[in-house]
Amino acid sequence: MTSKTQREFDMELQAPDISPYKEGNTGVDYISTFDSGVEGPHIMISAVVHGNELCGAIAVDHLFKQNVRPLKGKLTLAFMNIAAFESFNPEDPTKSRFVDEDFNRVWTTETLDGPRDSVELRRARAVRPIVEQVDYLFDIHSMLISTDPLMMAGPVSKGRDYARKIGLPKYVISDAGHNNGTRMRDYGDFINPESPKNALLIECGTHWEQKSADLAIKSVYKLLGEFEMVSRDLMDKFGPSETDCVGQVFVEVSGPYTVQTDNFKYANTYHGMEVIEKGGTVYGHDGDIPVATPYDNCVMVMPSLDIKKGESSVRYGRIIS
Repeated sequence: MTSKTQREFDMELQAPDISPYKEGNTGVDYISTFDSGVEGPHIMISAVVHGNELCGAIAVDHLFKQNVRPLKGKLTLAFMNIAAFESFNPEDPTKSRFVDEDFNRVWTTETLDGPRDSVELRRARAVRPIVEQVDYLFDIHSMLISTDPLMMAGPVSKGRDYARKIGLPKYVISDAGHNNGTRMRDYGDFINPESPKNALLIECGTHWEQKSADLAIKSVYKLLGEFEMVSRDLMDKFGPSETDCVGQVFVEVSGPYTVQTDNFKYANTYHGMEVIEKGGTVYGHDGDIPVATPYDNCVMVMPSLDIKKGESSVRYGRIIS
């Protein structure tokens, strides 16, 4: 599996101008909360946790431009890793995922309260009080190589219930995240089965493709429509059609393969969600060590191109429904 050069990426999207939203109304730059004054849930829609994932910024910008306000409850619209997003360069689009470290691997109390410092940690500490207020998080992402959109529902059943409420995309992944840090969607009460708080992370498809932005927009209107926070007319206009909701397939991740050397190579090209029929099938080499699927009908979840020692090359999954 060879890496793409920057000239091979299809750059169909442009980063929106989010500067009009800088001041916000929460005391934290680039975060705005709108309160209907009517009892209901507090939903946060977050974008650019990774600075080069443009589809979420496009979807949140769309909500602002449509002057969307909740009919009940509260709606928070948030742009997260601003420094990384502002560094985005379409001529070298893979370089602005983060500045110092992955914003989506720092979400534990120990890390946030600890002594370490980085651009991402400073921003996470600033937005943390607002994240802790919300009832439902909807975090928008995209992927480098995987063509099938995915809903990441986390490790507990309530995440799958939340995903069923949204109804798209087709594949819903139940997983515990990554070995090298904790995602925002797995922070605190979002993964506490005794708490009503809940979170989803949607991977809308491949970076910089128009269909990823289209799905991001459709998904946020479906979300708000299902919680009765926008009118049916608005959801019908901008949300998904019946053909977009094709029936969900739930995949439970058993774990990742963590790379042991600086020389991992795939034996074949994987784009994600391939099902390898036989357990023990060699799909790559970690240095001189063959790496094989751990069981029959193994789903290859989110294979990585940018593979480093100590990080995940791919996650293994089983179809559970």
